[in-house]
Amino acid sequence: MVEKVTGWINSATQAGVALIALTIVLQVIFGNTVPFLGGDVVGAITSIIHGLGDAGLVGLLSAAIVYKLFTSD
Repeated sequence: MVEKVTGWINSATQAGVALIALTIVLQVIFGNTVPFLGGDVVGAITSIIHGLGDAGLVGLLSAAIVYKLFTSD
């Protein structure tokens, strides 16, 4: 049961990362006003990174934890 849920979560995470990558590519190609996207994805990612940078050591640790979560198997 737990393995099924974990597999589903991993699949959903991979699909989400692929969707984010697709929206970034579409926004680079079509600019900030992509008709079928709800918002500014690149701007949102930039503001998240900026916020982590402003947080200093806490932001660095947070980024390291997120990286570890995405790269562990």
